[in-house]
Amino acid sequence: MRRPAIATLALLVAGCTVGPKYKTPTVPITDTFKEATPVDYKTAGTWRPAHPSDEIPRGAWWQIFGDQQLDTLEDQLTASNQNLKIADARFRQARAMIGYQRANEFPTISVGANTSSLQDSAHQPYFLIPNPPPEGELQLSFDLNYEVDLWGRIRRTVAAAREEAQATSADLETVSLSLHAELALDYIELRSADAQQRLLDATVKAYSDALRLTRNRLAGGYAPESDVAQAQTQLDMTRVQDTDIGVMRAQYEHAIATLIGKPPAAFSLPPTPLDLQPPAIPAGIPSELLQRRPDIAASERRVAEANEQIGIAQAAYYPSLNFSALSGFEGTSAATLFGWPSLFWAVGTSLTQQLFDGGRRHAQSEIARAGYDASVASYRQTTLTAFQQVEDNLAALRILGDEAQQQRDAVDAADNSLRIFTNRYVGGEDTYLQVVTAQTAALANQRNDVDILRRRMEASILLVKALGGGWNVTSLPQLAQRGFPKGAIVPLGR
Repeated sequence: MRRPAIATLALLVAGCTVGPKYKTPTVPITDTFKEATPVDYKTAGTWRPAHPSDEIPRGAWWQIFGDQQLDTLEDQLTASNQNLKIADARFRQARAMIGYQRANEFPTISVGANTSSLQDSAHQPYFLIPNPPPEGELQLSFDLNYEVDLWGRIRRTVAAAREEAQATSADLETVSLSLHAELALDYIELRSADAQQRLLDATVKAYSDALRLTRNRLAGGYAPESDVAQAQTQLDMTRVQDTDIGVMRAQYEHAIATLIGKPPAAFSLPPTPLDLQPPAIPAGIPSELLQRRPDIAASERRVAEANEQIGIAQAAYYPSLNFSALSGFEGTSAATLFGWPSLFWAVGTSLTQQLFDGGRRHAQSEIARAGYDASVASYRQTTLTAFQQVEDNLAALRILGDEAQQQRDAVDAADNSLRIFTNRYVGGEDTYLQVVTAQTAALANQRNDVDILRRRMEASILLVKALGGGWNVTSLPQLAQRGFPKGAIVPLGR
């Protein structure tokens, strides 16, 4: 007789869980990236457990570029960026919410003390009591209330809070990845501006020498005054470009200062022309991307959270069971308050089933299911966007690599053309217009060469960002598991 009773009591306390079991949604995926290099295709047709690329350092992925100044700035961003602090605070809020929801798994116990005095009126209707004596009461009580989680509503609420905390943790990593990438991009832009500045400074000097040459030839009667005018115009135009670079450089320097948590007036970087080269970054296979992108992990965790909301909504269709107990002491004076005759207690249970609510529970279920469908679509769209970003930057690196070689050939050809026309002008065989045309072509090709290097470096940074920056879903925090039923959903990648 005792065993069935104990089993029944255990079943009531543990309850069961209503609602759908969670399964990670499928996403459209291919075996390989379309724009990957032949080296990346060595894994074509194979599927293996995802892991971050060994070539990308975990956390400090920017070290792959081998620039000490960039490493220092990135470390300062990690310590001082305010947007990163905001994201961290939001994660801590979400983590604390787990404890808030888990409190519903336990009974609430409260204690209260109450004193009261009552003096009835001597002129009450129907009963005339001459000079009624005052009455007093002292009460000390203990109150216990507990909701038995029969249908898993509380457990699903706790699970939803845990999954939201994991999603928020992934959001923090997404913000960190974006901010560090933004800093790296601004740094490359600044160094590219320094390279353009160095090129234009050298060009201004060369054009000044060319102007001096035309003036000497004019003085010797070997050149018309129009040659001097053309040389002067070319020099003045280049000086304008040289000066204008300073605007762009200042803006990127100010942006870097803000990212590392400093006012722009308190920060400066010495000019350092860009001389880095894009590192080799293997893209791996598309299936790895699902494990390496924090925004994908965040989106997937929110799908799991939306799945819990369906179960919570379905639990509202079932009756709720509450247990309550009240005990304490009650008396008319402190002297008699703690005696056994002053003891009172009450114990009871209540089972409540809602019969009619005007369609509220049905609407809540529809809301939860629609929210789940939206979360699944968002997860799949996030994944597709991630694939696109990887493909875009793989294509950019491949095409810009070819373009860089072509541009170097164009620079050599333009420089050779400028030498030829300058020598022919000095020898009196060509007009200065040919020199000006050659100068313009040479400068344009040299500036484009610098710009292509900038674009290649930025494509490398964006590719690392698109690949998750060395992050992996195993970095998601293992939050409190106590209180979850056997077979409860575990964090992604655990």
